Amino acid sequence: MSTAPNQDEFYDKLRGQLYDTSLWPAEYLYKFIIKTESIKIAKIDAIFDNMGAVINTIESKNGKYTSVSINVMMKNPDAVIGKYKEVAEKIEGVISL
Repeated sequence: MSTAPNQDEFYDKLRGQLYDTSLWPAEYLYKFIIKTESIKIAKIDAIFDNMGAVINTIESKNGKYTSVSINVMMKNPDAVIGKYKEVAEKIEGVISL
């Protein structure tokens, strides 16, 4: 799956910001919003499995959406971006914050 030009620009900008603001390796906090479906939550869990990630989920007031926060030690900005791309590729309709 290829990324759109504006996604590539976003990831390039994020990479620069991450290199500028953190010493690596560093803890990184991912935030995603997905429709509340157990299969989608399980897929996110699987992507971060065996990484020592702390994963928290909070359902929206009406239960339609779930916020997933993942705090995990990452090697470098390229590893951070790689996980964003993996989540976007494997989980339809995910919103990355």
